This record gives sequence, C-alpha cells and structure tokens, in this order.
Amino acid sequence: MPAFHTAGSLRREVNARNRVRAETLLHEATYGRDSSVIYADDRGTHGNFLPASYRRIRADKAWSERLIKAYTASARVPRSGDRRRAELECATSSDALLMNLFCYPGAMRKPGLLALFGICAGLRPEFGVRVRLPMRNDEVDRTEIDMRIADPSDKGPLLFEAKLTETNFQYATTDRLLRYAGVETVFDVEALPRSGTKIAGYQLIRGVLAALTGEGRFVLLADSRRSDLVETWFRVLSAVHRHDFRSRMALVTWQEIGVVMPLPVREFLLAKYGIE
Repeated sequence: MPAFHTAGSLRREVNARNRVRAETLLHEATYGRDSSVIYADDRGTHGNFLPASYRRIRADKAWSERLIKAYTASARVPRSGDRRRAELECATSSDALLMNLFCYPGAMRKPGLLALFGICAGLRPEFGVRVRLPMRNDEVDRTEIDMRIADPSDKGPLLFEAKLTETNFQYATTDRLLRYAGVETVFDVEALPRSGTKIAGYQLIRGVLAALTGEGRFVLLADSRRSDLVETWFRVLSAVHRHDFRSRMALVTWQEIGVVMPLPVREFLLAKYGIE
C-alpha cells in the first residue's frame, strides 16, 4: 500500500527520483534545498518524456505548441537568461505526465485505457484548450482545460484536469462563484468545501461547469497518494444537486492508467514518479 503524500512530500520524492535519473541526461536544477530537476531537449530526445511520446509530440504541430508553455520558476534556475525554460521540462509537470501517456503510440487504441473513460478507439486528444464559461451580465470566462477528447457519441466531449504535485485546486469568494451562470442549478453552494471564507476546489467547479455547459463529461486525473486532492474532489462532487450531473464526472488516478499501459510506460512511471 503506497504511503499518502502532501503536495510537498510527493514533490520531494519525484525530484529525488529524477536527480538519480538525470545523471545520464541533459538537465539542470533549481536553487534551494528541495531543488527541482529541469530537463532539456538533447538532439531530439528529452529526459522528461518517453522517447516514443516525445517523437509524436514534436511531429504534431498542435501538440508541440504545448512544449513552449513558460516555466514560471525560471528565475530559480542558474544562468536563467541563457535559454527559455518550459513548464513541461520540469520533472514534476503534470502536463508532461499527461502528454507522455496520451501521446504514446497506440495509447488511444488500448482497450484498457478506452474502458477507463468510456470512449471509442482512435480519438485525438487536444491539450491546453480554452473553453468559454458563460457568466451573468453577458460576461464570459475563458478557462483553460488541460486536455479535451471530443467524443462523437452522444456522451459528449471529455474535459480533463490533471494534477500531480500541485498544492490545491485554487480558491474563490462566494460572490465570484455566483457570477457564473447556472452555478446554483448545478451545485448546492453552501455545501461546497471551504477554507476560511473562501470556497475551495475552484478549478474543479469551473471544469464541471464547462463540461455541463458543453453537454460533456469532466475527469480529474490525480495521484492516488494525494488524499488531500481526492478528498476535495469528493467534497465538490457531493455538493452537486443531481445524480445525472454526478454521473458525468469521474476521478481516474495515474495508477489506474499505468496498469493498462504497455511495459515501457509502466517502467517509466515507476522510475520517474513512483507510480505503480
């Protein structure tokens, strides 16, 4: 039974694993006691990616655009001005983990993976998708979804939020939340999780609203060792009014995905993230 982790303890474990892996790979590390490993492209290979996944990502124009998403902690890297670091180069990037799995050759035809999400074979994932959330007074919130899979069936598109070592799902005031059109139709606002005066799980709430607005489904991808994130998810889910809405939402863990993937992927997940 794997030990449960906080965001900090899981981040330390993943970075410790990657400091060992990175000894033979092109990389650098951030300043500080709990330094993060930052990989770099090395003549078409990349330590943060499975080789087969990385080749497919680079060969796809839309997918490769995700690789240039800026790394927000670049100032903590020695010689930070010598090149532009990207978020997906960081060893703890949940976006990189997401693309490693769903861009792996044949992944979207694996019966086990398709069964986890109830989708047919051959669908194409989109990453970093902006979706429109209607708000009151004719305003619109353009929120980003980590991944979307457009399902031609009557089940509608799947929207995904991916988490690994991130600390939380953001917070919002009640007034901010009530600006979204239809939020009280979907949620019992008083039952939503709170931290002090703020509502917790703001990212999840927006994801659920985005899926229901588009008549689709919402999936949270998280590490089973992060009991804090799992708890927040179920507290948000329990605040949903209707059973037919709740049935369009799911939590799937990286561990569940790993089990149905080919051996090279499983070995990569264990060595790099401790996912088994």
